[in-house]
Amino acid sequence: MTDMISQLEAIIADRKANPKPSSYTNALLDQGIQAVAQKVGEEAVEVVIAALSQSRERQIDELADLFYHTLVLMAHQNISLDEVRAVLQQRHQPKQE
Repeated sequence: MTDMISQLEAIIADRKANPKPSSYTNALLDQGIQAVAQKVGEEAVEVVIAALSQSRERQIDELADLFYHTLVLMAHQNISLDEVRAVLQQRHQPKQE
């Protein structure tokens, strides 16, 4: 899955650098941070609703949407997966006493 997430990050970065008029990613990015952040919030709520009352397949669809929109938000804010990975790695290092 990480490979697909990295590929998706690259596609979104390419859309940001080389906009395409018919691109949904560009439409989101063009709307600005308010719209992008709102979309991530909407998708997060949909993930919760799916987890509580919908099918496994619907949960997976909603999680995929949340991953994608989070990557768009990250691209808008110039945050890379590597930066997020570094934080996660740091959090999971054994604590030295």
